[in-house]
Amino acid sequence: MSYRYKIGCSLENLKGIRDFVRKSLKGHVVSEVELNEIVLALDEMCSNLMIHAHHCNPDHSLELSIDVPQKDKLIFEISDDGEMFDINRFSEPELGSLIQEKRKGGLGIRLVKSIMDEVEYLQRNGRNICRLSKRVG
Repeated sequence: MSYRYKIGCSLENLKGIRDFVRKSLKGHVVSEVELNEIVLALDEMCSNLMIHAHHCNPDHSLELSIDVPQKDKLIFEISDDGEMFDINRFSEPELGSLIQEKRKGGLGIRLVKSIMDEVEYLQRNGRNICRLSKRVG
């Protein structure tokens, strides 16, 4: 089973992404906690792309696809044609320094990696793909 959602790169559209994920995963995710974690991770990844790769330009777009290849596995792909930002190459700030500096930001990547089982980046047909995998159940 697969689901697709294309949206303009405006932060105002994040609610639509969250609603799409919730609706698509109904019946595929065992617990509400697990669903909320997935929604949070995808919201974070999409907002990062909108902000850093597209500078919140609503004329740019990204596409989120959800694939359920087997009962206990979900694969999410966010594709766009902006600048590629590979979170696996980003050095996460230490929690202690974030607290000490009272710095805003820097925790989203840590959060996404802790929620998802796998985060990888690739290019396909001239588009950037961020693929996130999650075992459920």
